Amino acid sequence: MTEQGQHRVVIVGAGFGGKYAAKALRNARDARVTVINGTNHHVFEPLIYQVATGLLSPGEVATPVRELVRGQRNTEVLLGWVTDVDVDGRVVTATAPDGVPYQVPYDTLIVAAGTTGSYFGNERFAEHAPGLKSLDDAVELRARILTAFEMAELETDPAAAARWLTFVIVGAGPTGVELAGQIAEIAHRTLPGEYRRIDPAQARIVLVDAVDRVLPTFSPQSSAAAAKRLRKIGVDVRLGKRVVDVDATGVVLDAGDGTERLEAMTKIWSAGVAAAPLAARIAQATGAPADRSGRIEVNPDLTVPGHPEIFVVGDLMSLGGLPGVAQVSIQGGGYAGRTIRRRLAGKPAGKPFHYFDKGNIATVSRFSAVADLRGLHLSGLLGWLLWLGVHWAYLPKGRNRASALVRWAVAFLGRSRPERAVTSRQINARAALAQAEPEKAPA
Repeated sequence: MTEQGQHRVVIVGAGFGGKYAAKALRNARDARVTVINGTNHHVFEPLIYQVATGLLSPGEVATPVRELVRGQRNTEVLLGWVTDVDVDGRVVTATAPDGVPYQVPYDTLIVAAGTTGSYFGNERFAEHAPGLKSLDDAVELRARILTAFEMAELETDPAAAARWLTFVIVGAGPTGVELAGQIAEIAHRTLPGEYRRIDPAQARIVLVDAVDRVLPTFSPQSSAAAAKRLRKIGVDVRLGKRVVDVDATGVVLDAGDGTERLEAMTKIWSAGVAAAPLAARIAQATGAPADRSGRIEVNPDLTVPGHPEIFVVGDLMSLGGLPGVAQVSIQGGGYAGRTIRRRLAGKPAGKPFHYFDKGNIATVSRFSAVADLRGLHLSGLLGWLLWLGVHWAYLPKGRNRASALVRWAVAFLGRSRPERAVTSRQINARAALAQAEPEKAPA
């Protein structure tokens, strides 16, 4: 319960935007902050692909939300998915894990609900080509990747084994590039010598995108360096090709001059994002415009037009073509929190939100990354050292940093992957695909 006279701030989402908004409000004595999130943890998304490829454990990229705000006496955390906002009554409606809805009133609302994966209208692809947006996704993908080698070892048909040893990653942005590089590392460094019937190094890793270069948001120089490194470690980079179909045993590509089928049992989708469904509800309720991805177009102070009490931050906002990257969420969440503090202190409005671009960094493989830093382009070992330092520094807790550093040392200096366990339930789910294989495979 809020004390009488306190300003009620509700933050929807505990990603980077929500986390840094709450952090900026930690000393706002006149505010009572409620964070509503669908899971009990904050995920450090830039490293989630390392959970999917066995480098890090889920606990090293995720921190309980309650732990993050433990010292903030003015902040409470509620578990649930926000499904609606009554902008006139200033009430949000959320659904608890048991399906029971509940309501939370607000004086100021910060929406930091993030995005979901986009299949560009082909939602049926999701069953066979899952994305990577949550810890559940990461653990599922890890099981698919590692079990593929086990299933290949069991095959007596070379064609069937080849299908299990083919991995198709759709989308050549940072996530796709990082996943392709890490799967290549698993195949060429981690697993050789552990199997008797197959050679893991013969695995085929295919990175597909309709764009004309990998990492299209990076400089051409960095894109070229990343593509060169990917090809050097054995990744088949296919650009200018659009995925038009996905089923249990493969994908169909279209380059404009005909279609081509790739036989692959493991497919991963990282080709696009769409605004969380809550964005559409808010846009409809407020009359705010939205861009093609469904993101809400906000004022320069990150508020919804006509509703100064509603802030939209991070991946869910559209402002001046800002990219959907972690730094935009971090800076936007902090800005929204500080703006609310100014209002509560009776101070005049501050300056419009200004994004400080700290650059782009993406790792490609062991000891190799690319970085664009305000006109400076780094690649190879220098880029990788920068990537390592930046990501280590931004991990939320000291224990996360210490544990991650040990795991990286084991994996990068040696050959093993600390997180390779797959449960029997996951193995059985993947093995079920083999039963459908004969009827799915082309004649």
